[in-house]
Amino acid sequence: MRWAPRGFGGHRRNPEQVKQEGWLEQKVLVVSEADPRLTWPERELVRQLGDKLYGMRKEARHGRLDP
Repeated sequence: MRWAPRGFGGHRRNPEQVKQEGWLEQKVLVVSEADPRLTWPERELVRQLGDKLYGMRKEARHGRLDP
């Protein structure tokens, strides 16, 4: 018989469920800029928030006029 400590093994939640529970329980939002459920203005807002909070991505720096 194999024994695993509590919390190891058993049911694994899918990533969407983890993100949903994170928002509902902790008020932490995890969203991809490429999420197809978002409209273009929503994706742009996500990109701008990410740039403001964490800095611009390397691939986004090239070809941009703003610093």
